[in-house]
Amino acid sequence: MVGRHIVSRSLTICAMVVGLAALTVPAAAQTGQIRGKVTDAENKPVEGAKVTIQQLDNNTKFEVKTKKNGEYMQIGLPPGQYKITAEKDGLSASKNNRISLDMAEVNLTITKGGASMEGVSKEERAKAEAKVAGIKAAYAEAAALTNAGKNDEAIAKFNEVLKDVPKCVECYMGIGLANSNKKDYPAAEAAFKQVLTLDPNSADAYNGLATIYNDQKQFDKAKEMSAEAMKRAPTGAGGGGADAMYNAGVIAWNANDFAKAAENFAAAIAANPNHGEAHFMLGQAYLNQGKLPEAGKEFEAYLKIAPNGPNAAKAKSNAEMLKAYIK
Repeated sequence: MVGRHIVSRSLTICAMVVGLAALTVPAAAQTGQIRGKVTDAENKPVEGAKVTIQQLDNNTKFEVKTKKNGEYMQIGLPPGQYKITAEKDGLSASKNNRISLDMAEVNLTITKGGASMEGVSKEERAKAEAKVAGIKAAYAEAAALTNAGKNDEAIAKFNEVLKDVPKCVECYMGIGLANSNKKDYPAAEAAFKQVLTLDPNSADAYNGLATIYNDQKQFDKAKEMSAEAMKRAPTGAGGGGADAMYNAGVIAWNANDFAKAAENFAAAIAANPNHGEAHFMLGQAYLNQGKLPEAGKEFEAYLKIAPNGPNAAKAKSNAEMLKAYIK
């Protein structure tokens, strides 16, 4: 039987604020919109200015260009606090504005050195930047605690970040992983489902649910969640698609469907040839099917990729046994 943990996932910091992935807003969610006009110092409309509309609590950005009359418009904005910046030919201007469910209007006059936020003092801006830095540091600490196995401390730190960034997808993901490590499956399930509330296309959250259902031997539910993860997983070497297919292989293995398991492990390797655990488990699956030369090659591949990996001793023993037997 394979070990309980399907995919080992380390938390890292991504972009500004707390390394949050760009949020996908549910299709049914209500959104706001913004419009305005960009002019120059002579109050003439500026055509082709780039207008960046940045949500301050999660760093999501939208970009539009002004029309000939200097006007711009953007719809589909999640409600929140935004920084709106207009730029062209070295001239710029910025304003902060809250966007709700109605139409907001923000007009900007671009000038040289006008990138600082209008109406916001240096002290206020420094205070806001310090707060962002504190949030980033707290998230970094939470991620480090998770990776160090200090799960309760990590959960407390993630919750600290959530007070300032309520839609922190990666925070809920971290809480789910920490609770999964603790085998507190109800809490892990709730956290992963909260991720899906904020980002319905999160392959990581579906993989997390697959893991905890697999741990509890709820193989039908695990299989369903793994299939959802595979639909949404990114492609390419090293991408989440390899992990999703590996998860599916583990679930099939635990359900004694060894042929399907081998198929999924092989698909994981095709997506990421350096996925060591997929090589090891494919070797195990081939052993079960009596494909001894093929199994030996997979164990040797594992040892090249992960000579000190968790299954290195077993892979070495199997590879040596198969060499002796095949001779």
